[in-house]
Amino acid sequence: MTSERASFRTIRDELSRRIAERVWLPGALIPGEEALAEEFGAARATVNRALQELARAGILERKRRAGTRVALHPVREARFVIPRIRQEIEARGSEYQYRLLSADITDAPEVICARLSLLSRSNMMHVRCLHLADRVPYQYEDRWINLNTVPDARNADFAAMGPNEWLVGHAPFSNAEFTFMAAAASADEASLLQIREGDPVFIGERITWMAGEPITLAHLVHPASHRMVTHL
Repeated sequence: MTSERASFRTIRDELSRRIAERVWLPGALIPGEEALAEEFGAARATVNRALQELARAGILERKRRAGTRVALHPVREARFVIPRIRQEIEARGSEYQYRLLSADITDAPEVICARLSLLSRSNMMHVRCLHLADRVPYQYEDRWINLNTVPDARNADFAAMGPNEWLVGHAPFSNAEFTFMAAAASADEASLLQIREGDPVFIGERITWMAGEPITLAHLVHPASHRMVTHL
């Protein structure tokens, strides 16, 4: 990439970019340390440090004599796994249904850009959808996807697969922020969740990044009866 010796951070960020943009697909064997050291003009120890960081973050899987592969289901070092809403509902013994409400490429409003530290009027994919359990609304998902970080989202078929499930398989993350709160349902949320406007709702917001670049902001709204359970 350059005639200058690369730092482990430069190597780590470039490898993260290749994984996020699916140059290397989940499960793919990546070049060995010697090949990467030659490509980046760095010592093998520097390459090893970059690979170890990505492995600790759950983005790579390293096995002696088997090489290094892109993780099939990347997770953070803390092992907080991004839940697939389909699995969450089916684990309750319920039938899962999915309904796409809208999917548009548009300029994100200033409040969204500010949350993601992006320039105003950044072009993003905006997906709105509803997840149901036994035909009863379970979660309303309002999601913004940064097309600069995940360009493949531009051509994703969100009518066939929800953005939550698609991103888990296509956009490994290196950092995440989770926020949980109680609020009163807006008119739109109440209509979709089949509750009354102003009824209490449980809201989860999630932002993920890859090597400092924002991937997505998800606003997830549930009826007040929702319970969140996680295992670390």
